[in-house]
Amino acid sequence: MARIKQLSKHLINQIAAGEVIERPASVVKELVENSVDAGATKISVEISNECRDIRVADNGSGIHPDDIILAFSKHATSKIATDEDLFDIHTLGFRGEALSSIISISKLTCTTRTKDFETGTKVKCENSEVKKVETGCAVGTIMEVRDLFYNIPARLKFLKNSNTEFSYIQEMVQSIAIVNPQTAFELKKNGKTVLKTSGNNELKYTLKELFSSTVTDNLKEVLKTDALAGLKISGYVSTPDFTRSSKKDFHIYINSRTVKCPIFMKAIDTAYKNLIANGKYPFVVLNLEMPPADVDVNVHPTKKEVRYKNTNMVFNFIMTSIIAGLSNHVEKPIETNQSNEGQEEKIIEFTPIEPSVIFNKTEDEILIKTTIQDNNSNIQVPIQTEQKQIFKPIENKPQEPEENVVGQYKNTYIMVEKEDGLEIIDQHIAEERYIYEKLKSEKNIVSQLLFVSDILTVSATEAELIKENLEKFEKFGYGIEFTGENELIFRKVPQMIAKVNPQEILADILDNIESDIDGLEEKILITTSCKASVKAGQKLSTWQMQEIVKKWRTTKMPYTCPHGRPIVKFFPHKEIAGFFQRNA
Repeated sequence: MARIKQLSKHLINQIAAGEVIERPASVVKELVENSVDAGATKISVEISNECRDIRVADNGSGIHPDDIILAFSKHATSKIATDEDLFDIHTLGFRGEALSSIISISKLTCTTRTKDFETGTKVKCENSEVKKVETGCAVGTIMEVRDLFYNIPARLKFLKNSNTEFSYIQEMVQSIAIVNPQTAFELKKNGKTVLKTSGNNELKYTLKELFSSTVTDNLKEVLKTDALAGLKISGYVSTPDFTRSSKKDFHIYINSRTVKCPIFMKAIDTAYKNLIANGKYPFVVLNLEMPPADVDVNVHPTKKEVRYKNTNMVFNFIMTSIIAGLSNHVEKPIETNQSNEGQEEKIIEFTPIEPSVIFNKTEDEILIKTTIQDNNSNIQVPIQTEQKQIFKPIENKPQEPEENVVGQYKNTYIMVEKEDGLEIIDQHIAEERYIYEKLKSEKNIVSQLLFVSDILTVSATEAELIKENLEKFEKFGYGIEFTGENELIFRKVPQMIAKVNPQEILADILDNIESDIDGLEEKILITTSCKASVKAGQKLSTWQMQEIVKKWRTTKMPYTCPHGRPIVKFFPHKEIAGFFQRNA
């Protein structure tokens, strides 16, 4: 074995760069995050030379001339100073590795000035060597990276084509722009602007700039605070009838930092369970704020992985917040002038939804038990030092006395005239949604005794599954009795589906269960709702159609059926009139 020797500073930086700088998008991420940390309100990113030349300019606080050389050395940072600071991080960067890594694999020029100086400083870096001169410039910082990976040919071979690499850069800038709506961003490729935000500090407007009005028109606000736990979540999620084919549009943040968190994503999936079809995913933009001491972001150099001090609480909070947002329950503080012995009173509308979640040995094994309290009950919270908080239930909006049903199409779809357009509602899945939520909230389901029942034969596995879960069947109104090892009869079924063939019911319940015990209870509920609903192709009277629509409008999740199929399609009057070339 060769003798041990100390590596050069340049080689050490190149090794570190392999962890921090994976591709051009990594450079953009580090430089743009530095601009955000510097308090910039305008950030411009320009890409050229097949993504190997990168220019990031901002109007932030700039770098002090006495610190500029130190800024490019390894583990030099202004963002932490002590061991304790590592667990109280309030900035995006803190490791002090990015700039030293970048200058070891590129040719970099930095021009910067703080407001306290009339002139700025320019430094040129190459092969980890830094040279400094005085120069004239505006307050802020301009980082110009040229010939990225020029001295590591092997790394260049692993890069994808320039269009793919630019797509990574665009996603990165977009992600940072979303969580910083107060900052104006611009991204250019070869001189052409491909992304731009106004920085007006309105998240929904920023989303419209980055995506489209089609996206923002289908979003529900999420806003919830748990003062005792120090948790707050804000943002938007799409209605279940507006979905994507992948999780690419899961834009999730912890304390305004982009993260890839399986706990966060599992909470989203759970909130949308039985609301969207398999293989479909919502559009999500959520920022979870929590005490820095309760989350560890120092897991990996990219700072995308996190660990929580209380995983169950975080999962619970995210999931219930999304459910509340989809149900139109958003925290809305209302300040009043009333006072009590100098204390200010604040009224917050709130609908309590408190599920308990237990994680098993692996993060993928989650047992969820949810209890939704009556909206008519009040919650009392401790009186705080500065103010008293009173929670009152949100009152449902008054429903229209009668639906303006104009007809039934193919004996399957109900057409309802609205002031601004036409709704086409699937009669079966609209009623299915109503019955599903009704059954889920009922404690006792009325059953119908069956004096005669066919003997049903099931497999040994299915028989074991049913025997272990007879109480769950009983909970939803089913009475099952085994007459043999693999043979059973129904003694009773829910009254609303008494006329349905038991063989059909059982087949639907057991379909694709695959021994998923929690899934079995949900499958029973879904099957019951489906079988009890009016069928497609069934002719209805105007009164029957009105009743179905009225009941459907009272549901908490009126977007999709429990299988994830959309319930309603709305055609705006302007669109209809425009097709016929009418002004109105």
